[in-house]
Amino acid sequence: MIRFDSVTKRYDTGYEALSRVDFEVLPGEMLFLTGHSGAGKSTLMKLILLMEHPSMGQVYVDDQPLSRMSNSQLPYFRRNIGVVFQNHQLLFDRSVYDNVALPLQVAGYPHHEIGKRVRAALDKVDLLDKERSNPMALSGGEQQRVGIARAVVNKPKLLLADEPTGNLDPELSNEIMTLFRQFHEVGTTVMIATHDLELLKRMNKRVLGLVQGKLVHDGVLW
Repeated sequence: MIRFDSVTKRYDTGYEALSRVDFEVLPGEMLFLTGHSGAGKSTLMKLILLMEHPSMGQVYVDDQPLSRMSNSQLPYFRRNIGVVFQNHQLLFDRSVYDNVALPLQVAGYPHHEIGKRVRAALDKVDLLDKERSNPMALSGGEQQRVGIARAVVNKPKLLLADEPTGNLDPELSNEIMTLFRQFHEVGTTVMIATHDLELLKRMNKRVLGLVQGKLVHDGVLW
């Protein structure tokens, strides 16, 4: 599903965010990405999304080298990737329904299909009764679930989450992780960036550990 082949990312300032990183993620796998602030977690995810390009090495998604992807192919590629952010990035001038519907509207889905998919996604995150609400009226945990519904409404093959529980208490964090596990169980590949070591131990899944841009751990934390 994802392969990093000796990937280095060096910025124009000379700062090296990633250094010769190698790993492979199998289709349908659930794993975590961890490391200190500035370790390279967000850069790694941006490379998968083609928001950044490696200075050296190659990133593959579905056996396709991303360096060969044209600008015209990029929107179609990104439709197969759902992204969940720590700060939700919701539109507060739109309803919950409209926030979740946005990726489908951009992709040109017909109206009846949008309605069906949005309500299925909201039902999955237990927010079907909030579809007419403004996101500002929701709790932090509910806002994060709206963000998750928006990320999965396209039924993506890959789900990336960057510190999705960073602002939530432990009980809400567990609820969010249960949702991610459910998506993993139906075949979605899930990669979650977090610095919460207790969460990583509790989840008992594969962990990629970064230190100053280098991959120093690949396996379960004990």
